[in-house]
Amino acid sequence: MSRATRTLSGAGCCTPYLSAAEYANANLGVPDESWGESVKALVVLGDGMAATEDALISHCRDHLASYKKPKSVEFLSELSKNATGKVLKRQLRDRYWQGHERRV
Repeated sequence: MSRATRTLSGAGCCTPYLSAAEYANANLGVPDESWGESVKALVVLGDGMAATEDALISHCRDHLASYKKPKSVEFLSELSKNATGKVLKRQLRDRYWQGHERRV
């Protein structure tokens, strides 16, 4: 896991600069042809809220170092969680790394 992904994973996409539209998020390293791995934000929007990928990335660009901002955002209806409410990042990450011999 890259340093940017580790930094963001504990803090959320832009936390403490969360967009008002975000209800929850997770950030993971996904395969990238150039860098081996890049940051992807998985976002669950709050009820009745709207946001775009460009708006969230721009928001992060204003508050984070360039290498820490997500290169892409995917909107989900919910994040996989265990019984105690912890986000199951391995389960979320697995679908992006299928078919790759190595996970950076």
